[in-house]
Amino acid sequence: SRERVSQGSSGINAEYGENDLDEMNIEILRNKLYKTYLEDFYAFCMELGGTTAEVMCPILAFEADRRAITITINSFRTDLLKDDIENLYPRCGMLYPEGLKFLKNAEDREEVRRICERYGMYKDLHSGVGDGPNDKTLEDRFFQEEVKMLALGFMNSFHLGVFFAFVKLKEQENRNIVWIAECIAQKNKSKIDNYIPIF
Repeated sequence: SRERVSQGSSGINAEYGENDLDEMNIEILRNKLYKTYLEDFYAFCMELGGTTAEVMCPILAFEADRRAITITINSFRTDLLKDDIENLYPRCGMLYPEGLKFLKNAEDREEVRRICERYGMYKDLHSGVGDGPNDKTLEDRFFQEEVKMLALGFMNSFHLGVFFAFVKLKEQENRNIVWIAECIAQKNKSKIDNYIPIF
């Protein structure tokens, strides 16, 4: 039996049979759904305006850019076409639209780094990223920046962004607890301090 999946605003309109839902197609579908979520949430916050928009729109724009960068890096050495990759990018954020066009054509991590350096907020994103024992991963650097932005959400009053920031910081707190527990379980206490501090 075939199941129809459709979504108007992001252009999802494909049929998936049991054999079509391999790991790659599931990941593509998940990214398209998240793209739609980010775009709609961003538009909703813009519509609300006021302090909620001032707090939430930069956070959502950052998340959109993070997803675009991550999708680009994860698409290396896959058979995805450049246009298919571009269709996964959320249409909001600091990188939209010019940066996304550059990212679409990036061929390696170094080129992604050079593209990010063109945008002030992401200029130092790749600093300290590496494979060494004291180096951070790119994902860690994204989490660090996100925590800073979420903490700023508590600096204003009378807006809805504080609830979003609270939940997202709780998620980071949970990731920190899991990290510490895994370090203890693996008897690797030298890395136990490599969690992302919240405040």
